[in-house]
Amino acid sequence: MTPFRLALCLLALGLVGAWQVTLIPESPIQMPVGPILTPAVVVGVLLVIALVYGLSAWRGRQVDAVLGEDGHPLPGANLRMIMLLGGGVAFVLLAVPLGFVIPATLCGMGVARAFDEPLGWRSALVCGSIALIFWILFAKVLGVGLGPAVAWPV
Repeated sequence: MTPFRLALCLLALGLVGAWQVTLIPESPIQMPVGPILTPAVVVGVLLVIALVYGLSAWRGRQVDAVLGEDGHPLPGANLRMIMLLGGGVAFVLLAVPLGFVIPATLCGMGVARAFDEPLGWRSALVCGSIALIFWILFAKVLGVGLGPAVAWPV
């Protein structure tokens, strides 16, 4: 995939994210910071990054990150992509039955593995800690409905 095509894919994903932000219901309680602010800021920043990357790719300043200097795919590129996408799929499929923290930990471990971090207890501990901190921040402090931290299947 050329850098410009990658930029178009990133832009399309950002637009889907922007559409999803518009579907978040407003809070019935008047709050200075509602449940839409943080996702809107994150999606906005990601859209700006995608546009800047696309402009840079269009000008020919980006190299194909998947291909090596010889024009052949870098070793392990397919496994990296599978781990990256697999982490996201695991989160989507497991968030409702298992709660937020366990699927978010698995998602983080998939992303970490995609960037060559070995899977193990250290990766699980770091990703689990980040997931728990995010759940506490968003679910408890900001009141965003992320569901339970851990839901035990019945």
